[in-house]
Amino acid sequence: MAARGCALEAVPLPPEVRESLAELELELSEGDITQKGYEKKRAKLLARYIPLLQGVDPSLQAENRVSGPAQTSAVAPKQQKPRPANSRDERFRSDVHTEAVQAALAKYKERKMPMPSKRRSVLVHSSVETYTPPDTSSASEDEGSLRRPGRLTSTPLQSHSNIEPWLDRVIQGSSTSSSASSTSSHPGGRPAAAPSAAATATLTGPAAHAHIADLHSAPPDVTTGLVELSHCERPQLASVRGVPRGYSGSVLETAGGKLWSRSLKLAYTLLNKLTSKNEPLLNPGDRVALVFPNSDPVMFMVAFYGCLLAELVPVPIEVPLTRKDAGSQQVGFLLGSCGVTLALTTDACQKGLPKAQTGEVATFKGWPPLAWLVIDGKHLTKPPKDWHPQAQDAGAGTAYIEYKTSKEGSTVGVTVSHASLLAQCRALTQACGYSEAETLTNVLDFKRDAGLWHGVLTSVMNRMHVISIPYALMKVNPLSWIQKVCSYKARAALVKSRDMHWSLLAQRGQRDVSLSSLRMLIVADGANPWSISSCDAFLNVFQSRGLRPEVICPCATSPEALTVAIRRPPDLGGPPPRKAVLSMNGLSFGVIRVDTEEKLSVLTVQDVGQVLPGADVCVVKVEGAPYLCKTDEVGEICVHSSATGTAYYGLLGITKSVFETVPLTAGGAPVSERPFTRTGLLGFVGPDDLVFVVGKLDGLMVVGVRRHNADDVVATALAVEPMKFVYRGRIAVFSVTVLHDDRIVLVAEQRPDASEEDSFQWMSRVLQAIDSIHQVGVYCLALVPANTLPKAPLGGIHISETKQRFLEGMLHPCNVLMCPHTCVTNLPKPRQKQPEVGPASMIVGNLVAGKRIAQASGRELAHLEDSDQARKFLFLPDVLQWRAHTTPDHPLFLLLNAKGTVTSTATCVQLHKRAERVAAALMEKARLNVGDHVALVYPPGVDLIAAFYGCLYCGCVPVTVRPPHPQNLATTLPTVKMIVEVSKSACVLTTQAIMRLLKSKDAGAAVDVRTWPTIVDTDDIPKKKVASIFRPPSPDVLAYLDFSVSTTGILAGVKMSHAATSALCRSIKLQCELYPSRQIAICLDPYCGLGFALWCLCSVYSGHQSVLVPPLELESNVSLWLSAVSQYKARVTFCSYSVMEMCTRGLGTQTGVLRMKGVNLSCVRTCMVVAEERPRIALTQSFSKLFKDLGLPARAVSTTFGCRVNVAICLQPNRLGKLAEQGTAGPDPTTVYVDMRALRHDRVRLVERGSPHSLPLTESGKILPGVKVIIAHTETKGPLGDSHLGEIWVSSPHNATGYYTVYGEEALHADHFSARLSFGDTQTIWARTGYLGFLRRTELTDASGERHDALYVVGSLDETLELRGMRYHPIDIETSVVRAHRSIAECAVFTWTNLLVVVVELDGLEQDALDLVALVTNVVLEEHHLVVGVVVIVDPGVIPINSRGEKQRMHLRDGFLADQLDPIYVAYNM
Repeated sequence: MAARGCALEAVPLPPEVRESLAELELELSEGDITQKGYEKKRAKLLARYIPLLQGVDPSLQAENRVSGPAQTSAVAPKQQKPRPANSRDERFRSDVHTEAVQAALAKYKERKMPMPSKRRSVLVHSSVETYTPPDTSSASEDEGSLRRPGRLTSTPLQSHSNIEPWLDRVIQGSSTSSSASSTSSHPGGRPAAAPSAAATATLTGPAAHAHIADLHSAPPDVTTGLVELSHCERPQLASVRGVPRGYSGSVLETAGGKLWSRSLKLAYTLLNKLTSKNEPLLNPGDRVALVFPNSDPVMFMVAFYGCLLAELVPVPIEVPLTRKDAGSQQVGFLLGSCGVTLALTTDACQKGLPKAQTGEVATFKGWPPLAWLVIDGKHLTKPPKDWHPQAQDAGAGTAYIEYKTSKEGSTVGVTVSHASLLAQCRALTQACGYSEAETLTNVLDFKRDAGLWHGVLTSVMNRMHVISIPYALMKVNPLSWIQKVCSYKARAALVKSRDMHWSLLAQRGQRDVSLSSLRMLIVADGANPWSISSCDAFLNVFQSRGLRPEVICPCATSPEALTVAIRRPPDLGGPPPRKAVLSMNGLSFGVIRVDTEEKLSVLTVQDVGQVLPGADVCVVKVEGAPYLCKTDEVGEICVHSSATGTAYYGLLGITKSVFETVPLTAGGAPVSERPFTRTGLLGFVGPDDLVFVVGKLDGLMVVGVRRHNADDVVATALAVEPMKFVYRGRIAVFSVTVLHDDRIVLVAEQRPDASEEDSFQWMSRVLQAIDSIHQVGVYCLALVPANTLPKAPLGGIHISETKQRFLEGMLHPCNVLMCPHTCVTNLPKPRQKQPEVGPASMIVGNLVAGKRIAQASGRELAHLEDSDQARKFLFLPDVLQWRAHTTPDHPLFLLLNAKGTVTSTATCVQLHKRAERVAAALMEKARLNVGDHVALVYPPGVDLIAAFYGCLYCGCVPVTVRPPHPQNLATTLPTVKMIVEVSKSACVLTTQAIMRLLKSKDAGAAVDVRTWPTIVDTDDIPKKKVASIFRPPSPDVLAYLDFSVSTTGILAGVKMSHAATSALCRSIKLQCELYPSRQIAICLDPYCGLGFALWCLCSVYSGHQSVLVPPLELESNVSLWLSAVSQYKARVTFCSYSVMEMCTRGLGTQTGVLRMKGVNLSCVRTCMVVAEERPRIALTQSFSKLFKDLGLPARAVSTTFGCRVNVAICLQPNRLGKLAEQGTAGPDPTTVYVDMRALRHDRVRLVERGSPHSLPLTESGKILPGVKVIIAHTETKGPLGDSHLGEIWVSSPHNATGYYTVYGEEALHADHFSARLSFGDTQTIWARTGYLGFLRRTELTDASGERHDALYVVGSLDETLELRGMRYHPIDIETSVVRAHRSIAECAVFTWTNLLVVVVELDGLEQDALDLVALVTNVVLEEHHLVVGVVVIVDPGVIPINSRGEKQRMHLRDGFLADQLDPIYVAYNM
């Protein structure tokens, strides 16, 4: 906002005071003086005028932009050392606003916020080129339209107006048109690379030839329909009036009559000389792309008018600089939809375009194939004397197409008809009072918008001189336009507020500049409410140099409506200019409330004049039907006139719904029959029918019910110490939709020298400032290294591309602050727990609803085999002796190493003899008694199995323990020690190597090595027999202890009796049809659960041969397991999820190589994944798909389910074996889709595949023989109905008999192993699994002919997170997070003091780590309605995973709290 108070003109400050103030400003902006020193000196200078000024700060504002090197003389200076380059974006400069922001911040106590922690290496910024000329930038840079860097806001997308009476058209009829069609030359130099802008006056003779590119000669105005006259009038060319001094005749010859003749030449060439397959390449009405740099107005005019003469439609676009320019793909889409096949360009420009290997111009991403035509003179053909272009009517045909980029980044073409173009030129001529031979200085991009309408079209119609100043020159010499105005006594200048601002910063020492010749200084981005600051400051400094206040004429433009409104100087009949001070809070509700300057949150806007002659204007509601706004409401300005665009090219639907509208009165009646054109500007119409613009539709962010403008938020952010912090004021503000509402995101480039503390402090202050001035929360604040945001063609920030990068996680910020807790206010209410329905009511309810109680069982054991064999096989040691006696040489085990060679084998008799030796050693060496516990610390192998049976032979109780990892003793050895102690082992059996390790010095650092029990190594024990093999007195005697660490970090050992052990083997044998002639391959860890049973127990019981593949060996040879399966033609194989994952990741690209090596998996009937969790469908499916090429049958892969209380509840039998032929194998596992939202409320709601929030669940396999399962309510312990979610309870002969714990906590045991239902069948004793799941009766039939009951496991109760009154399964949140970005390798979640902590492993560059913070927060909000409290980004492999492939979330939590994760970045979301 502008400095305000009384009008500045009223207090004339002496020129020398203004000079000194401006110098002070510059010193401050360059950092040569402190803020304090600046204020002191400034106060001193102004002391005499203070009473007059009433606190207005006439000087430029403190956070001015340092713009290019200061000009101290007319000679372009050497580039001095780069300035502290953070020139602030001039559009948002306003002292008053800055003071307001500082006052608002002062109100806040320093709030303590947790600072994010970051690994040092992440701080390395990508380097910034040493000197970057100042560039504009900003949030709402109408970047949409790939704005030229210069255009700050060239499409006024906001402004409102009341209906303006039709003005008389004072356009002299035919005389205008005839003169328009005659041509006249306008030499006007614009030194492209002139050594100095001021030196141009001396360009004569040959030098002038160098600049011919800028001399605009007037092409005939082809739009008038009087073209046929023009060739007769050509002799007039010589009579050019008002040739500026200093141009020799040679310039006239080169530029003078050229435009007409060259345009004619081009038109002829286009129509007659271009052919493809003997057909003319172009027909009248075809679209042609114009690709010209900003430094070549003449060639552009030749091309533009050449196309018009040839009745072709020019589509001017930006010069593509690289193959991946921001927004370039969208421009390609526009060209494709316009059917463009030809692009016109200049020789120089064509040479600079990116080339393919062939030397042709590269095909840009998303562009149609284009032919490139260079239109420099030598490439064109002179038309024959009798050739004339077709005469055209100024009709409804399309004259040209201007591109426009929308808020979302899509590019559309606005078509402008010949009639509109002519009407626009006439209206501008009348509104601006243009006359022949006037000189216009144009700093804008002449290819589109106001630069095109004034500098190329209207100027030719009025035969004016145009001096074009390219953006590149402005960057080097920001004063060039003022020098041109001065040296050519230009009457009109066309600039943006940015240009005025730059020149203010560069004007020191330019004493001789005079702007008294100007009658109109058109500010093209007047529609940006913040442009008023630049206008006021500019006037303030240049009033002493001849600039009259009434000369400044802001105008509002939009691609659809062309010029919407422009302020006329009083001599052209314009009303006096006005300002409005509006309450921002009022504006956010869409109403106009006049406020006082003293308030913190006000917006000061200036009028942009009245609408063009002959136009009607109205203001309509932004949302819903286009009702007219009341006089105090802000809405979208709509214009009806003959001078607007006509449509979006080729998009009839959007044209009808977005481009045009029929405003309605309050009663719903249309205001007029003809549609109005929407301008995309928000505003209102004030007194004297003046139009005021308060923002653009593109920059509008609707948060809740309030509307905020991106530009206003940028201004507030910039008012928080920008000089110290933001690089060149480059800030982008946009909104993203998260959880059904817009959320504000602010991205700023930080200066290369900013420290971590600076950035964090700045971010916190910006949040506070925006909160207090706009009363809105910022969802995400990101800082990126300087010069890394995508640039629009003229250097501003390309907003839609920035937003796209943000959403795709490609922004690469160096600092991020998320505030979801404060912003997200529309989360569903937390769930209130209702009093539970009693178990009896539940059963009655189910009966009434016709639902059966959810219970299921495997086949009856009694039917399956003679009980005689079962009695004989009651004790495993007896079975081994029997086998050693009856089939001594039958091989039971083969152990493979990483190379796939067999390292050890064991036949029945060999295993028996080795077990005897171990038993003898235990009794003699260790002097153990019957019932003592023995820890077996072995690597996976036959030694472990022999030691296990050795223990059973002498009546000891074995406990298998995973050996410590030699490279990681500190974490693995304490677990070993703990199991040995908790299991009360009297002796440790192991190998020599491990024994040395257990007693080593390194081990002493981790545990107390003196407290180990007796350690016996079994490597070379003597060959001895035991006198008698121990036979247990009863089947209920303890056989072994099974210890494992649960995912929640609890070490639990369960007791397995001899009866349970043999029952387990028997069930598995029956389910998987195992008998001596079978071979199975096992790739599992042999230390606990089903892995241990398959590895050590089942082969001895069933007599089949087991091929043992230790999973550890896969680390050095991933294909080991699959090669073994293929080599031994195993019909049945078992693995874990971690093995399956290693194979899918490691062998994904190598299936071809494996096939060459002869790996063939067609022998496999069943491949079972052993797990204690919900089946991982995605993994099993990708495994099946991947190895289908190697012959793996589609239905072979299946899952199993077991847990601590019962290691094998479900196993999917081989569905292709003998049983299948008898039809007894049972149906394939079924998959259902459940609603994830219902699961959170402990309900199962089945939905269709692909419906939103659906979660696929696969049944965990077929329930084993002898196993019964029921679903019980977690709290009331009553039975539940079919498809209800509850805890899975299991009853079977192979249930474990209880926990083995040090303190013997009876309550825990009773609860888990001998639970009874509270209602219904209260007699059966069940074991509680601790897993949630449900049973569902399917349509399929079982082997017995009954309907098949499928068991679905949802997840472990201990793992669930209770948040907002709902139950979440970590895996669901983790699945969402892993999907959020391709660099997320793995994820784990846990809670910490009510906060959800998400740990992600980054598989990518550390610089990209911070991209993940926002994406993780977004996805968890969207899909789970949870606010993430902390995001921790770590290296791959940090999340601990156990041997079954399960995440150890509690270990991770402990590591996080003890600060042991060495994270790359920790973000605390506010």
